[in-house]
Amino acid sequence: MADSNSLPVQTDKVWFGLFLPQVRMDFATVLTRTSAAEVAGFDSVWLIDHLATPANNQLDLLEGWTLAAALAARTERIRIGHLVTCDPFRHPAVLAKMVATVDNIANGRLDLGLGWGSMAEELRAFGVSEEPNKLRSSRLRETLEILSLMFSGEQFDYSGNHYQLHGARGVPKPQQNPVPIHIGGGGPQLTMPLVRDFAHWWNCPSYAVDRLDELTPLAGEAQISVQHPVGLAHDESDREKVIARAERRFGTWGGLISGTPSEVTDALRAEVTKGVRGFVLQFDDFGTPETVARFMNEVAPEVQAGVGA
Repeated sequence: MADSNSLPVQTDKVWFGLFLPQVRMDFATVLTRTSAAEVAGFDSVWLIDHLATPANNQLDLLEGWTLAAALAARTERIRIGHLVTCDPFRHPAVLAKMVATVDNIANGRLDLGLGWGSMAEELRAFGVSEEPNKLRSSRLRETLEILSLMFSGEQFDYSGNHYQLHGARGVPKPQQNPVPIHIGGGGPQLTMPLVRDFAHWWNCPSYAVDRLDELTPLAGEAQISVQHPVGLAHDESDREKVIARAERRFGTWGGLISGTPSEVTDALRAEVTKGVRGFVLQFDDFGTPETVARFMNEVAPEVQAGVGA
């Protein structure tokens, strides 16, 4: 059975995740920042799943799923996920075994973030896929169907356009039932139908935040989380400096929130009123212990208080 920090697939509590792309970070750094987030009270930490750093393949990048397993063995409460796991990298049966293994190591603290692999240049560079977007989306649909069958622990056959399995079985099962599935993206034609049909959570990336109202009706019964880059100042004394730094680092991403704790609180509470119940945040100082503690002490309680207000 999963531990007491198991994420319900339907909740009215707002949760907070630290987005921690493992770019130019050794394991000790990733573990230190994950542990600081756990101590501060963050609900989850989120890694990336790439074969090379996007836009700069010369930068070090630890592999996301083996990194998640290592973090799972060295943490106690914080949940661990990826935004997002790249579906074309792995056969769905292999991915299902990975999910079950990490969830057991973590004692039921895994969140399964999935995407159909929208970075075509990365897939071409590593010889993974030359398929068009529509075909990769349909492949993810079959992956999601197979994952459900593997997680049941029962023997099954599966015949699809992309995969055929005969007498397959996934054991051990994940500790969680169900494993929370987060599908990320903002495409109304290729991504949102998958959200509607399979996801417990729709993760709206920062580049799609300005379309949140337009896309939300397409999410079906999935609950909503949103990614934001954040510049969190101490107070008015360093506000302009922090805003300028956040603009330099994240200004082209979309969805940037910067300012004092009260300003960041107001921006996040505005989305809570629209039904958002999860926030995955990347800070302009890349999640130092001081910043994650200040966020959880000064911002998170005020945002949480906005539910039902």
